[in-house]
Amino acid sequence: MADWSPTRYLRFADERSRSFRELVARVAELLAAREVTPSGVVDLGCGPGHLTGVLRSHWPDAAVTGVDSSPAMIATARELHDPGTTYIEGDIADYAAGRLSVTGADVVVSNAALQWVPEHRSLLPDLRDSARRVFAFQVPGNHDAPSHRLLREIAAREPYASALGAPVPRRATEDPGGYLDLLAGPGWGVDAWETTYTHVLHGPDPVLSWISATGAQPTLHALQDADPALRERFERDYGAALREAYPERPYGTPLEFRRVFVVAARG
Repeated sequence: MADWSPTRYLRFADERSRSFRELVARVAELLAAREVTPSGVVDLGCGPGHLTGVLRSHWPDAAVTGVDSSPAMIATARELHDPGTTYIEGDIADYAAGRLSVTGADVVVSNAALQWVPEHRSLLPDLRDSARRVFAFQVPGNHDAPSHRLLREIAAREPYASALGAPVPRRATEDPGGYLDLLAGPGWGVDAWETTYTHVLHGPDPVLSWISATGAQPTLHALQDADPALRERFERDYGAALREAYPERPYGTPLEFRRVFVVAARG
């Protein structure tokens, strides 16, 4: 897949960052109750680095490392954000296997990234064990929402199906109870929950703009590679379906977005 676009991703930065802020706040509350101040924090799937300030606001003296597989995201993070943070281009699976030069993290967090990692469930015990104190993450739980269902349905039609060569996968994530089963064990306590946000988006075709920067991006890139005109046609068909599924209201376009949160803590 072509690289991610930091500019498109950041269009809805406030809405996308809310889950990260709430996840980190829960971690900070837990550590404060134990009178623990982390010295090292790792952000897996850090994107363009725009949320480093959230980590700094809670733990200003910690050594923070951001990890992302996107060269464009890492380049933006290094250029635009906290110079005291180390940014590493790397894969989450490589981090889980200890193949990246990142060690000694008290806290490991990941926001809306693990769903992109093949078989991410199998990596969770190693990711958990890489944290001396807390492993916390959030993943979207909306893969059966109209936005994603319509993406799969329209991509399965011709001429798109032939150009793509394979169905658009449903990137399955667990419910809170499933992650609890995977991560709970001797020496670990796990808090798992879900939240459905209702974001109010603005502008032309805002749901298409939202998902084009994330969930639909692999499909759009594949169609672009096959035929730019085919991508434009797909965006017209997909955009029309999204406008019907997410009608604009006088105050904007509401988008319901379910997210699953997990905080695993030692002791």
